[in-house]
Amino acid sequence: MCMSVSNSKINGYYKKNIQERVEILRELCSLTNEETNTLSNYGSLDSSIGERLIENFVTNMEVPMGIATNFLINGKDYLIPMAVEEPSVIAACSNGARIARILGGFKAHASESIMFGQIQVIDVQNIEKAKVDLLMVKDEIIQIANSTSKTLNKMGKGASDISFHGVKYDEHVLMGNLEVDTGDAMGANLINSMVEKVTPFIEEKTGGKVVLRILSNLTPMRIVRAYGIFSKDAIGGRDVVRKFMHAAILSEEDIFRATTHNKGIMNGIDSVLLATMNDWRQAEANAHAYASINGHYGPLTHYRENENGDIVGSIEIPISVGTVGGTSASIPKAKIAQKILGVNHAIELEEVLACVGLAQNFAAMRALSDEGIQKGHMELHSRNLAIAVGAKDEEVDLVANELIRSGEIKMSNARVILDKIRKR
Repeated sequence: MCMSVSNSKINGYYKKNIQERVEILRELCSLTNEETNTLSNYGSLDSSIGERLIENFVTNMEVPMGIATNFLINGKDYLIPMAVEEPSVIAACSNGARIARILGGFKAHASESIMFGQIQVIDVQNIEKAKVDLLMVKDEIIQIANSTSKTLNKMGKGASDISFHGVKYDEHVLMGNLEVDTGDAMGANLINSMVEKVTPFIEEKTGGKVVLRILSNLTPMRIVRAYGIFSKDAIGGRDVVRKFMHAAILSEEDIFRATTHNKGIMNGIDSVLLATMNDWRQAEANAHAYASINGHYGPLTHYRENENGDIVGSIEIPISVGTVGGTSASIPKAKIAQKILGVNHAIELEEVLACVGLAQNFAAMRALSDEGIQKGHMELHSRNLAIAVGAKDEEVDLVANELIRSGEIKMSNARVILDKIRKR
């Protein structure tokens, strides 16, 4: 049973050690000994690392990680680590890749790793004059920005341009967009450091005051494009293709369908990002903003039939990830996931992610167009229910099979079935 705490105001909680924090939770939330012992099981991530990574640390949260198979991308084979709690995601993704593999797998291309840092200057008396004054010293601004990273300079990366524009809400506000090639880094900390570094210089030149100075998570110049051809014979023939295309076209016109359509793409991409400890929250914001960049929300994948009646699926999506830096190097299983994935550069990882998103979306669309999404999903969900009601070892399959046979895949029914099995 869930219980509300009497008071969530805890003085100095962050100053407590982990055991003290858990003890406070025990008292306020009526946790049992078994529950507090579970919180004290940190798995492969040492508590000292968790303590340094986040605030008010109490435990590590496990998410099941599996491997999607069958991926052939630009002629190279990949095994894809995916961390996700939702049944059927990894199986569907693997199946989508299997079908694409029949006709050559996926082809993908990622653009350069261009991102933007935003600088908001308020109290500027003359916007047009300020824009000109700043553009005249643009090279100095870029030089100051690039002084934050010697590594990027050596690689020929870093800040390369800056532009300025006014805003509608206030005629005395000037916005600057610093363009940065982040190389193999995701770039968030790097760009934030750059825009903070140039702030005093910009304030001096404009006479204004900088308020906001931070990267933008929308990356319209960091785009991945990929496609795959899916054999009509492998998905059930002409009738399934026809229904598939109806479902795909609907997402072009209907925002309710487009939202679910894009969620299916991100099921795959987010799972890989979580397994490798990249920022899936940024990816979500980026993708959905890009889906509406033309003024209306639409799908990030598109499908058409070719002359042979096969389905050609394509994806165009902004992705910004890193293969250097970040927290992934601190988390042992994330490092192993990256090793399994076997990518060498951020651009390669972005290409893989786009293909995973396309495979995931295709597989969901194919299920919708044929047997329906629930058949496979509920078969896997029945196992989750069996585990949730306490089934152990071989009991899990017995309960799951009986749930499916009964047609009532509910937790209450799972309890009844488990009780009957144990009485037998």
